[in-house]
Amino acid sequence: MKAIVITTPGGPEVLQLQEVEDPQVKDGEVLINVEATALNRADTLQRKGSYPPPKGASPYLGLECSGTVVAVGKNVSRWKVGDQVGTALISEKFDSVCALLSGGGYAEKVAVPAAQVLPIPPGIALKDAAGLPEVVCTVWSTAFMMSRLSAGETFLIHGGSSGIGTFAIQIAKEKGAKVFVTAGSEEKLAFCKNLGADVCINYKTEDFVTRVKEETGGKGVDVILDCVGAAYLHRNLDSLNFDGRLCIIGLQSGAVTEIKLNTLFPKRLTVQGAGLRVRDPENKAMVVGEVEKNVWPAIAAGKVKPVIFKSFPLSEAAKAHQLMESNDHVGKILLIP
Repeated sequence: MKAIVITTPGGPEVLQLQEVEDPQVKDGEVLINVEATALNRADTLQRKGSYPPPKGASPYLGLECSGTVVAVGKNVSRWKVGDQVGTALISEKFDSVCALLSGGGYAEKVAVPAAQVLPIPPGIALKDAAGLPEVVCTVWSTAFMMSRLSAGETFLIHGGSSGIGTFAIQIAKEKGAKVFVTAGSEEKLAFCKNLGADVCINYKTEDFVTRVKEETGGKGVDVILDCVGAAYLHRNLDSLNFDGRLCIIGLQSGAVTEIKLNTLFPKRLTVQGAGLRVRDPENKAMVVGEVEKNVWPAIAAGKVKPVIFKSFPLSEAAKAHQLMESNDHVGKILLIP
């Protein structure tokens, strides 16, 4: 098969399309012919050599995909290879899927544990479904499962126009939260507003702490989902309400900072960190199951949708990475083998 290979750690130009060995399907896995994969920030870090794949994972980039099941390993009962001469309806029923990966999406085929595979929600195009698994599992496992965001609470999302952000806005509104977002341009904020964000803050022209306090009567928000890291830690803590929860999922400004631990005491604050790729298969399977139960119905009902900015051929992965690192996009960027 063809896959994108990192020839040496570096910039986007090190991504090259090459012929590689097909993946081998192990017991409990399915083999997917990739229709599309989606970019994530972790891909750019792995390309630079700072985020190696977990032990046993594919060496190739790509943390999510959509496609069709073409083979199944032993002990797989839910997913089946589509009838070779069957109708479109039968084929859709049996073999059109999307999947959460530990790697390998930037390729024509990928093997994945069966428990990390999801059906395509009704009304979602097979290609567009590639933009769902990573963001949906990230947001649901952090903001909802860990931080217990619930109806009536306030929720601040940093990077509201990102793939994570555009999904988080929609599902948080669907679950009854009041949503605050930060972004770096009025155009991106307008997009977030159109998705349902209640309070939109331009971090380049406003202090988000001041705005959050103004909008909440001085209380602060209940939950913050942060991809920035070190530079925002103190301001995030200052922006939280009593019993507030900060969940850090990215370190775009760095990983090292200082904190006075007694700043957590007066408001009983919780600081959490979470990664998705490094979780063990059993934990990922649990998250995927919760997503299918709690999020898939909202997508099927048309209340939440993937936000796709642009698609590139797999051979143009370098251009796709350049776009992601320019921050000129809104939502997800896809690669099509």
